[in-house]
Amino acid sequence: MAIIDVVEYEIGGTRYALDIHLAREIVEMMPITPVPRSPDYIAGIINLRGEITNILNLNCLMGLPMQANPENQKIIVLVAEATGGTNVGIIVDNVHSVLQVPEENIEQMDNSISTEAYVKGIIKIGEDKAGEEKSLVIWTDISKILSEIVGVSDAVNKPEEDKGSITAA
Repeated sequence: MAIIDVVEYEIGGTRYALDIHLAREIVEMMPITPVPRSPDYIAGIINLRGEITNILNLNCLMGLPMQANPENQKIIVLVAEATGGTNVGIIVDNVHSVLQVPEENIEQMDNSISTEAYVKGIIKIGEDKAGEEKSLVIWTDISKILSEIVGVSDAVNKPEEDKGSITAA
């Protein structure tokens, strides 16, 4: 039985997860400098300990409503291998925990839904007294979002190749 490690986060009151190997660190929200003429999904850039980091608005990328209280949001900074060597962070409403999920608690999505919704699967967390699952976490395909929306081509699976960079064109 394989165990999958994911970072559980929240957007708009719904729980999501991303593969833990994609997350470098989680930081508190800080002032974001907007980039002129950038697409809506690019929130801007930050100076994170001397490194310029592109910040993506995950709400916008996934078609979700914006949070009313942005100062409580967090930024999940992704590993450079996942982003073609560029420093990238994604804005989320909150980060809850790291979950270790047995493979049998993950419901895989069929291609018709997963290709449009960027969903790898649905994670079932916990059980109530009757033995029924009580919480669902949507396992997002961050690699797919980056490859299709931002232009990083298969960065996680081929870290040794030149993958280009994320730009605000």
